[in-house]
Amino acid sequence: MTPASLLLKVYYERLHECMVERRFELLRRIDDLLARELKSKDLGDLDVEKVAAYREACEAFVDERLEMYNPIGVQYTFGVGPSRMAAELELQLNWYDARAEFDDLVATARVLVADGVPDEVLNSLAEELIRRVGAFPDRSIVREYRADPTLQKLPDYIVACGIEEIIGRCGLSSQ
Repeated sequence: MTPASLLLKVYYERLHECMVERRFELLRRIDDLLARELKSKDLGDLDVEKVAAYREACEAFVDERLEMYNPIGVQYTFGVGPSRMAAELELQLNWYDARAEFDDLVATARVLVADGVPDEVLNSLAEELIRRVGAFPDRSIVREYRADPTLQKLPDYIVACGIEEIIGRCGLSSQ
């Protein structure tokens, strides 16, 4: 495993820890962000049941992101081949294109470990990586939603905004 790959694993682990630690705070913040976004954008007429459905979708996306970052999750159960295929499939299925953001994440990780890195500094380097690039794939989601806000994109956007706020409260903010 390369030093950059190891750093990326610690990066995801640190994001997972922060989100688990502040999950309920994140869900409360999502409620506020969702209400504000629905009020500020003309996304159609939504009754209470539809708003509740979007809130449930947001919570499901939080759980999905927790699994994505989970250091002992199902994504680490299989070998490298299936992981690559799963990543490609995910890129094709998502409404946003996060390839450039992922390339930036990897490039930044490589820069941070360019001179090699002892294991005892991996956590601080992972935190620096989070400060520099945020939580992947939040930048792509926010950028593409803001370019064309739609109800389909709303849950991902709300979760991305909430995660960026939460990582800031963990002292990991990129802003």
